[in-house]
Amino acid sequence: MKKYSYFIWLILFVLMGCESKIDTDPIKVHWDRDMCERCKMVLSDRKFSAQVINPENGRRYTFDDIGCVILWFKDDKITWSDKAVIWVNDARNGTWIDARSAWYDVENITPMAYGFGAHPTKEALHDGDEVIDFAEMSRRVIKIGK
Repeated sequence: MKKYSYFIWLILFVLMGCESKIDTDPIKVHWDRDMCERCKMVLSDRKFSAQVINPENGRRYTFDDIGCVILWFKDDKITWSDKAVIWVNDARNGTWIDARSAWYDVENITPMAYGFGAHPTKEALHDGDEVIDFAEMSRRVIKIGK
């Protein structure tokens, strides 16, 4: 019996050392079926939607517009918003890019009319476009506040 207790302790020790890693990569969106967490509209525009991942538990949320993300953080008092992993579609090709490192232009027709289109680099924008970062885009969304 003593022999088995060492074996059981060894297994428990190994299992306690295993840390599960939370996947923070963007997931596939079910277009025209998944709903925005804030406004409850379906996600249909493949160039202006967003995903948020809670890094503490891996829970995922989808949004039809980056403006809905910012106001959801504020209105629902999301305590982990500063740690959230945020993905947004590239306004040109729809690929997922990191929303916090993206650059935004301001004159787009977006699902909730906030108007911000994300781009991976400043150089990806047209000359003459107003270019803002994530922090400025967030301030403007809160000012619009709808």
